[in-house]
Amino acid sequence: MSQKHPRHHFHSAWKRAVASLILVGSVLAVGTVGFHFLEGYSYLDAFYFISMIATGQGPSQVPGTGTGKMFASVMAFVSVGTVVASLGFLFGPFFGFLWRIGHERWEEEIHSLKGDPKK
Repeated sequence: MSQKHPRHHFHSAWKRAVASLILVGSVLAVGTVGFHFLEGYSYLDAFYFISMIATGQGPSQVPGTGTGKMFASVMAFVSVGTVVASLGFLFGPFFGFLWRIGHERWEEEIHSLKGDPKK
């Protein structure tokens, strides 16, 4: 028997979106300021650099200092993880809903192929 799940309130999606944006924005801000001070990049270049790292595209250039390289390495792990986690947090309920519908339809198909009435 399929159990009805409560629907999420409309505002909870907005809360997840805002939390995700704040989290990703914070990582981008830390990376931008860090590369500005460590590597001497302009704020625009530093933002571009960290956004390339955060989206998994890779840095556009190699940092010139050892400290900058270490910071880039740490920010790569932190920023990519943050973006992936934020996307999962934001879209997880939607994909869970799709999974649940697919599972229910799969079960219905199995029952119809076996000739069993749906229980």
